[in-house]
This record gives sequence, C-alpha cells and structure tokens, in this order.
Amino acid sequence: MTQPKILALAGSTRTRSWNQMLLNVAATCCEEEGADVTRVSFAEYPLPIFNEDLEEKGSPECLLPLQKLFLEHDGFLIASPEYNSSVTPLLKNVIDWVSRPFEDHPPLAAYRGKAAGLIAASPGKLGGLRGLVHLRAILQNIGVTVVPEQFALPLAQGAFEEAGSLKGQQQQGFVEGVARSLVRTAAALKTAR
Repeated sequence: MTQPKILALAGSTRTRSWNQMLLNVAATCCEEEGADVTRVSFAEYPLPIFNEDLEEKGSPECLLPLQKLFLEHDGFLIASPEYNSSVTPLLKNVIDWVSRPFEDHPPLAAYRGKAAGLIAASPGKLGGLRGLVHLRAILQNIGVTVVPEQFALPLAQGAFEEAGSLKGQQQQGFVEGVARSLVRTAAALKTAR
C-alpha cells in the first residue's frame, strides 16, 4: 500500500477541546495504519470570515500556506464539533477559504480526489452526529470522497482518561475503523492519481 499523507484537523480551537482529544486518538490510529499524519490547529491560521471583497484586496497572509498544506495531503481526518445541529463557523470558514483558486491551481484543487474520515465528540447523547451529516454533504459536494465509516462520541465529558485516551474499548474500536478506512481509501486515491 502506498503511504498516504493525512491532514488531521479539528473544527474547534477551544482549550481541552473534546474534539481535539478525539482527533489525537484517531490520528494515532491513522499512523498505526501506516499513514504519514500532519496535525494542524486552525489557531495558527487566523482567517477572517470569508468575503469576496476581502479576497479582491488580497488574500490573508496565512491562507496560502494553509492551502498548500491541504493540497499536499491525500486525505483529511476531521473532528467536528456540532453547533446548533451543524458544523462550526470556524470549520466552514476554513473550508471556504481553502477552496479558492491560488497560484496556478483552480478552485477546489485542495479537495478534489482526496479522502476524508469524520469523527465528532459532544456532551450530548448523539455525540455530534447531526453536524457530521452537514459536513459530509459539504465535502462530497466539493469533490472529497468521504468514507462511510464515521464515529460520533456521546457524553464526551466523561469519555477520556486523564492522559487523553478513550476509556471505552468499543469506542476505540470505532475510531480505529474510521482510521483504517480513511488510510486505505486515501492510499487508493493517491495511487489512482
């Protein structure tokens, strides 16, 4: 299997974010499956709310490095909090900015032909599941192959050990399933390009 490059990102920059904690668990699983994983925090890429007027004046300085980071990876591992039954404004804003044309690349170049694995964590009983429905639709509409396996962690406030690992073995197994599917799909798409 070709070693795919996976970009791991969370739709939250909150300190001690449950989604960031779940992302760390899943990113380690991707590495164990043979992927080269890059973890990124959107706190390092402070983008304004997307607006074409801003874009006409010149893209934010941090955008080009972020677009290049997305472009050079074969897949995305995304941990997405659920805000009012949908994705976070932070995550949607990054998706929109990164989708823009840059250098000699057309719109959506950073997404087309890539794979994504989706996970979520929430204090609620659905674990962020409703937000993943919206995220899946957004990504599929911009050319990303979203693997069918996904995991939504309910009652996240009590789901982690102090060191950040998951308490439940069954939950760990679900995360491993998402990671395995993502790595295999990203590798296959990379080989096909």
